[in-house]
Amino acid sequence: MQKRVAVFASVLLLGGCSGVNDWMEGKVEYKSAAALPPLEVPPDLTSPARDNRYIVPETGKSTATLSNYEAERRDAKPATASATLLPQPEHMRIERAGAQRWLVVDEAPEKLWPLVREFWQENGFLIKLELPELGVMETEWAESRARLPQGGVRGLLSKALDSFYSTSERDKYRTRLDRAADGKSTEVYISHRGMVEVYTTMRDPQSNAPGDTKWQPREPDPELEAEFLRRLMVRLGAQEEKARTLTASAVAQQESRAQIRKGVNGAEELEVFEPFDRVWRRVGLALDRVGFTVEDRDRQKGIYFVRYADPDTEKDTRGVLTRWFSSDSKVKAEQYRVQISQSGTASQVNVLNKDGAADSSKTAQRILTLLLEQLK
Repeated sequence: MQKRVAVFASVLLLGGCSGVNDWMEGKVEYKSAAALPPLEVPPDLTSPARDNRYIVPETGKSTATLSNYEAERRDAKPATASATLLPQPEHMRIERAGAQRWLVVDEAPEKLWPLVREFWQENGFLIKLELPELGVMETEWAESRARLPQGGVRGLLSKALDSFYSTSERDKYRTRLDRAADGKSTEVYISHRGMVEVYTTMRDPQSNAPGDTKWQPREPDPELEAEFLRRLMVRLGAQEEKARTLTASAVAQQESRAQIRKGVNGAEELEVFEPFDRVWRRVGLALDRVGFTVEDRDRQKGIYFVRYADPDTEKDTRGVLTRWFSSDSKVKAEQYRVQISQSGTASQVNVLNKDGAADSSKTAQRILTLLLEQLK
């Protein structure tokens, strides 16, 4: 009996070591969308070559001759990967401010939009929200596989008992595409939101039943955002090593970049020590990270039109899981305006009510505090 236990423990240890190695390599996997596996060729056969050997040119004529066909085929250009209109790797760069990173691509948002959608689907995500007019795309919640050991016994059991092995973590991502100030390139922002399942009661000692759990939000992870920016660069044509180098070499500024102070009218305002263009971009990313619903925006006036449900305004007795995974909330989301204006070499961020008047309520102060945490 002791020999069997020792053998089983050794197998578990080997499987666990394999999983740890995968995690240490920075492997991030998600499971939400079921994708069909690629078609496999049996080992005793060879993969058919793909070329334009059997492509018949469209001549538009009712009759065809061998000489005309050969002449048109000589003039025809072979189909290449450039037909996808991928940006050139040297036309992409990573910019960074504090813990925020974003990708700048020398391409119009309209051309990048379908590529970004395919990128998330290829990484195992379902698309929940698409607002091309606002440049916003959001995924469904997905289960993180980053911390699960995948080898050994875990790999064998997961095929039959996959639902019993949960990481107790869920992630979703919002992508924002903004046209840059030059009107030609696009700024791509990826923001992360996460949930973690925690135990609220201990295991029952008599029945050995597991304790109750509830879901709680966890802090946004800038490193996960950077990882998917790197993957997006590779998807758009950059070499793996170059994308990794550019992502890592985007050095953040360490000094404080923002503070809250009293305005002229007595209401609190957020002062950011950066010009309007950069603050506009960073506030948009901060709103996505915190989870605001951005209904519209007016860059000319420097206004984001948002909805925010303050959890302290009224009590919601439902669990966190229900509130986060459901669009139906007992806490009413109110309309606000987040206004950004240039003030010398710095910028001011104010929270206005739905009518555009200054708002000095506790909810407005809370919004400024949430933005400060992201912008400082």
